[in-house]
Amino acid sequence: MSQTIPVTVLSGALGAGKTTTLNHLLTEDHGYEVAVLVNDMGEVNIDANHVEQQSELSQADEEIIELSNGCICCRLRGDMLDAVGALVENREFDYLLVESSGISEPIPVAQTFALGFDHAEYDPTGDYHLDTMVSVVDAHAMYQGFDSGKTLTSDDPAAGTDRIPEEVLLDQIEFCDVLLLNKCDLVPDDELDEIEAVLKVLQPRAKIIRTEFGSVDPAEILETGRFDFEEAQNSAGWKHELQEGHHHDDAAAEHGVESFVFRADRPFHPERFEKLLRHLPSAVIRAKGFFWSAGREDVAMGLDKAGQSVRAGPKGQWIANLPAQQQQRYFQAVPGLEDDWDDQWGDRGVQLVFIGRDFEAAELEAWLEDCLLSDAEMDDDWNTYPDPFSLEDQRELALADD
Repeated sequence: MSQTIPVTVLSGALGAGKTTTLNHLLTEDHGYEVAVLVNDMGEVNIDANHVEQQSELSQADEEIIELSNGCICCRLRGDMLDAVGALVENREFDYLLVESSGISEPIPVAQTFALGFDHAEYDPTGDYHLDTMVSVVDAHAMYQGFDSGKTLTSDDPAAGTDRIPEEVLLDQIEFCDVLLLNKCDLVPDDELDEIEAVLKVLQPRAKIIRTEFGSVDPAEILETGRFDFEEAQNSAGWKHELQEGHHHDDAAAEHGVESFVFRADRPFHPERFEKLLRHLPSAVIRAKGFFWSAGREDVAMGLDKAGQSVRAGPKGQWIANLPAQQQQRYFQAVPGLEDDWDDQWGDRGVQLVFIGRDFEAAELEAWLEDCLLSDAEMDDDWNTYPDPFSLEDQRELALADD
């Protein structure tokens, strides 16, 4: 065979139903000879053992590759390429299914298959092509989270990781071609409509399919030709809001799903803004962007709220901090940037997106306005202000109880 082998990657939070979905695919008559790579964070790959028990595939015959005690998005990327490189030498299969761990970020996994990996000898792009990125979402966990204002995931992360489950969940939702809303049998239909409306705002591009017990038509996620790396990377709802503005459809509005972009050309008072971040409404599911914290003109601060997890801290640098020659390259590459350039502060400012359901956007906007420096404070010595966003280990902000 001369054609490259298509790859479908299954992502999803712990307990969402990835292995159940995988087992369903392996028992369906879809016409493919399938090889499977299963990644589990634990020392023993329980998922691989479960797949072997539920299907005719065998680890002994190298039809199932297990990668344990790490994630294929980070420490096991090279191991994954070694495994799929060895697998293709015998090529007794025509499709590769990859089940990533519950805390794997999908973008690095996609990059590994689409672009290769610098620290590995094997280049997969000659033998494989990434066909579909699939994210499995636990509808019941989201329903409980919406109902209680608590976390949107039902399980804790594996020991030894500092990644927050809800952050990973939002990453998986925002970077996929197909989104399987699983465990729909545990959620009332009207609530499913509401969850789906939220998902469409968070990820406008993906096809959303409701499933029960991981049962999905294989044609929906095998050899779909849906994957486009650049399009997928830029398809998150918050990016769309920043670039294109308001984009909600009638279904989103009907279910109280809304978002708004907050922009300002002056800095936040660091203490007031930190206090606001600790009291953000639980109905705000996603918030992301950059902000200027008075006294830290040297760095652009980033905000990342995913469910009940809130992080804020140094994220990048302002173009105004770059040498003049590099600034000119940005002016040439980004039309309109120079028109909005402030003679004193350059591109420093605030650009934040908030996405949620049934929250008072006007009230939140007023709180944000109150966090900005007043005219009198613009003349203060900002170096006297405390810096609550200075240390990396302080970036995770505990939300105050309502």
